[in-house]
Amino acid sequence: MRGYFAQVRRAGFDIGLSTGKLTKAMVEVLLQLPPEAAPSKELVVEHLGLLGQMSKTRDINHAWSSAKRQVVREHADRFCLDGKVLRRSSPMEDRPRAKLSTAGHRKLAALAVKEGMTPDELLGRLISCWRNAKG
Repeated sequence: MRGYFAQVRRAGFDIGLSTGKLTKAMVEVLLQLPPEAAPSKELVVEHLGLLGQMSKTRDINHAWSSAKRQVVREHADRFCLDGKVLRRSSPMEDRPRAKLSTAGHRKLAALAVKEGMTPDELLGRLISCWRNAKG
């Protein structure tokens, strides 16, 4: 079997797997990763085995971008996107964010912990101070 794939690759053909199926496989691997493992493209491709080794880099990159969006959309309780970086969700990030970015939400939570209050209390104080300063 290994020789067959080597011949196919030398002939200039790929394995004939669509990026959609590759994306689905990546999502499955992401869901099976232990919580302490950082979700990275290299780790996921490593766990794909021969499928990851035989796929073209262009297809892997496209499938990884799609897999990140899909896993965040379907499993927002476990994953979040920080810009283009896929991260595990913390309990604070379970709440829906309408206009606040993930990075802004994390900074607000860190500042709230530093001040010894909840993010909602801190946000209320910030808004009231802004209104008082505005006049």
